[in-house]
Amino acid sequence: ALSCGGDSSMALLDDGTVRAWGRNSNGQLGDGTSQDQPTPVVVQGLNHAKAISAGNGFAMALRMDGTVWAWGANNYGQLGDGTTVDSITPVDVVGLSSAVAAVSSGYDHTCGLTIAGGVKCWGGNYHGQLGDGTTADSTTPVDVVGLPGVVAVSTGEGSTCALTDAGGVKCW
Repeated sequence: ALSCGGDSSMALLDDGTVRAWGRNSNGQLGDGTSQDQPTPVVVQGLNHAKAISAGNGFAMALRMDGTVWAWGANNYGQLGDGTTVDSITPVDVVGLSSAVAAVSSGYDHTCGLTIAGGVKCWGGNYHGQLGDGTTADSTTPVDVVGLPGVVAVSTGEGSTCALTDAGGVKCW
């Protein structure tokens, strides 16, 4: 798999490891440094990944066990670790009560589709993109309210959309 963020890119290899390259001012390459890299470097401490998603200055990886790991910029809580402190290596997203099936990173927020068909989002929320009925940022995942069963989720700069199991699309 391949995912490109605001100014960096990453690739998921067949062995479940992740490589990243590009700008690294917020640690978005996850290599333990903040030095830009013109060629791929290993994301430290991350293995058994099955999906990746790059945001604007941060990145996410979904592991085989359904956990989500994040690194890079965290000024809006987009890493989901309960803080607003940047991380140059992956940290575990906290508060996901159900395993995650898919993840999508937007400009400064992320949403995860749970295996139960629910959606949880975290990070910047100035346009209501977390879908929890507020415009307050969240440093941990919050439930999107009012969604029927969901089969896919996609995030943008200040919006999020979900594909329902009935074939409908809901956006916020």
